[in-house]
Amino acid sequence: MDRLHDALISIRRILRASDIHAKRLGKLAGLKTSQLLVLQSLEDSGEMTVGEIAAKVNLAQASTTALVDKLQSMGLVHRARGHADKRKVYVRLTEAAHGVLARAPMALHDRFSEKFSNLEDWEQSFLVAALQRVSTMMDAGDIDVAPLLDHEVIVEKNGDTSK
Repeated sequence: MDRLHDALISIRRILRASDIHAKRLGKLAGLKTSQLLVLQSLEDSGEMTVGEIAAKVNLAQASTTALVDKLQSMGLVHRARGHADKRKVYVRLTEAAHGVLARAPMALHDRFSEKFSNLEDWEQSFLVAALQRVSTMMDAGDIDVAPLLDHEVIVEKNGDTSK
């Protein structure tokens, strides 16, 4: 029972860390994790179409469109027709977005990614296998989710909403 207790506490700590980070991100930057991910993608790549953003952040295009709509209403992104191809609409950051990004804390998944990439190959494989097993044990192995360490409600690629 001690190992079960330790395992459940570790899972709860992961969930709690996600919750704490989401609240901190909301307080410091006024953003949700998925919104931060879209802004960071635009910062890294410059202007992109909604479809390109969706592919980069691994979210459904409908979810990404809703995120971009919200970010536009917040004054953080701007949409403009392409110069060469007027059929394409590009999304780009506003000056206000650069200020928000400067004060936003590092995303939890970015912190995890940085530490994960520093592990030895065998450690990464072991960790992925263990997490996949835990996911399956919790009947969550077939749930399609974005690679975000946050539990906000978003529409995933399969059209379902999940937490």
